[in-house]
Amino acid sequence: MIVMLLVARAFVWWRRVRQLSDEHHKLRLHLSSVAFLPRIVRWQARAIFVGGICQMKAFVFPGQGSQSVGMGKGLFDEFRDYVDRADQILEYSIEELCLSDPNKLLGRTQYTQPALFVVGALSFLKKAQNDTLPAYLAGHSLGEYCALFAAGAFDFDDGLRIVKMRARLMSEASGGGMAAVISCDVSRIRELLHTSGLTGIDIANLNSPKQTVISGALPDLEAARPHLERLGAGFIPLPVSAPFHSRYMAPVREQFEAFLRNFQFRPLKIPVIANVNALPYQDHQIIYNLKEQLCGAVNWTDTINYLVSRGVSEFDEVGPGTVLGRLIREIRQPATA
Repeated sequence: MIVMLLVARAFVWWRRVRQLSDEHHKLRLHLSSVAFLPRIVRWQARAIFVGGICQMKAFVFPGQGSQSVGMGKGLFDEFRDYVDRADQILEYSIEELCLSDPNKLLGRTQYTQPALFVVGALSFLKKAQNDTLPAYLAGHSLGEYCALFAAGAFDFDDGLRIVKMRARLMSEASGGGMAAVISCDVSRIRELLHTSGLTGIDIANLNSPKQTVISGALPDLEAARPHLERLGAGFIPLPVSAPFHSRYMAPVREQFEAFLRNFQFRPLKIPVIANVNALPYQDHQIIYNLKEQLCGAVNWTDTINYLVSRGVSEFDEVGPGTVLGRLIREIRQPATA
């Protein structure tokens, strides 16, 4: 009887949500029942109401560059079963790597990416225990794998196996680099690269209106530097071994696609916004989007703008660091600010 009463109340509430949703540009509101009998029935809405207005939340997961020694503290003891499985898959102690990094490996791509996936996934599991589930998920580069895990595309073990292979392939790539360009509009960067004949440089990350990352051969990047600095832009070489998110990762893309085809991907329970096009994943696009992400730009600015256009007003950064929060604030600033 108690369960039936709770379900009846939830249904009435759901109908009210639908009415308010229609009144606010028909915002998508997803409900999911999170507990099964014999637990008390608990409904988690992927939207919240403030002052009678429907407000939507997104969880965002950071990527490479957000790692730091000490990340994940408190999670490893709480989710010991996951940690033990991670150790078996990786063949080293993920807890030791994240908390103390005695061999100074955390900054290496082969180790960074699995570590960020484990901490991001465990952070989501911790958050999901007490927090309202989000309306949308998104991740920056490697963070997109955490978002897909949270959406149910794969379980923890398969996600880690996929990330382990991605990290290995990317760590073996070489022959170029990346640089962050600060305080220069991406359209001006593209124009400069074209007029200067530096067509071997690709736009890798569109992080915010104030920050763009470029990839290419090291001589090309160095040749672009004085041109960009004359425009008043900051130029910061990044400590990476290869020109990630560029055409030069094509050989890695083909190997990675073949590996991805060994896995069965499940339908997403929560929409995930893809880096490659800043649009929601379709279930049949998972392999395509993940392989294309290696060679394509991370369209983070468009991702946040899309989420805002869908009614998202709250962004929770899940995982280590606060980099995404700063980028989101830059993206959401008025153009005149």
